[in-house]
Amino acid sequence: MSYMRCQDSHPSDEDLLLAVDGELPPKRAKEISEHLAACWDCRARRGRFETTIADLVEARHAILDPQLPSEVGRRALLKAHLSEFAAASSAGTRSRVFRGSPVRQLLALGLAAVLIVTFAVMHRLQVRDSSSIVAMDPLEPSRSLTPGATRQVDLREVCGAAPQTATPRVIPVSVQRQVFQEYGMSGVPSKDYEVDFLITPELGGSDDIHNLWPEPYYSTVWNAHVKDELEDRLYEMVCNGELDLRTAQQDISSDWILAYKKYFHTDRPR
Repeated sequence: MSYMRCQDSHPSDEDLLLAVDGELPPKRAKEISEHLAACWDCRARRGRFETTIADLVEARHAILDPQLPSEVGRRALLKAHLSEFAAASSAGTRSRVFRGSPVRQLLALGLAAVLIVTFAVMHRLQVRDSSSIVAMDPLEPSRSLTPGATRQVDLREVCGAAPQTATPRVIPVSVQRQVFQEYGMSGVPSKDYEVDFLITPELGGSDDIHNLWPEPYYSTVWNAHVKDELEDRLYEMVCNGELDLRTAQQDISSDWILAYKKYFHTDRPR
C-alpha cells in the first residue's frame, strides 16, 4: 500500500478507539490491522490513544479507587448510568461523540468518569457498608447487610399462637428509611417494596436491622408474597414436629429461594 493510498483510507478515530478496545467486527478489525501495518500516521494515532488510556487507568487507580465502592458497587452504578444515558440519547449520538478530535473524545470520557465517581462517592455516604451496594429488586438480601438475627425463644413460645392471630410487628418508618438507604434504594417507591424480616418473627426472628431488607412486592417472580408462603410452610412444619426450629431459621436466612424450592419441591413459585 502506498503512502498516498494510506492517506486516502485512514480509519476514523472511532474505528481506532474501537480497535484498541477490541470491539470491532472481525472483518473490520482485520482491515484496520492491515492498514496499520502500512500506515505510520495511523499507528502513531493509535499509540497516542493507548498511551492516553493507560494514563487515565493509572490515574484512576492512584486517585479514584480509594473513593469508590467495591467492584460490585461500581458495576451496579455504571450499569445504572449507562441505562440512563441510553434512554436519554437520540439516534446517532454515539457517532457524533466520536467525530470530534481525540482531545474532545478524552474530555467526554473524562466527564463521564467524573459523573460516575461523584455519584459513587455521594452514594457511599448513605450506606452502612459500601462493599454491599446491591442492584434494584434484590431477590435475596445482602449477606453483609442482612445476615439474619434471632431472639431467644423456645418451641412452646413459637407455636403458642397461630401466625394469623399473632400481633403484627410494626417496623418504625425511620428504620424502614434506614434499610432503604443501606441498600442504596432511597429513591425507589416504598409502596413497591416491603421492608421484611428475613427470619420471620413467627420463627423467632428479631427486630434487629440486620434481619431486615427491602423485598419487592410484584416486580419479580420471587417476591414478598412468595416468601410469605414459605414462612407459613416452615411455621407449620416446625410446630408439627417435622422440622427443627434452628434448621428453619438457617434455611430461610441463608437462601430463602432455595428453601422455597426445597420445602415446596418445585423450581417455581406455586
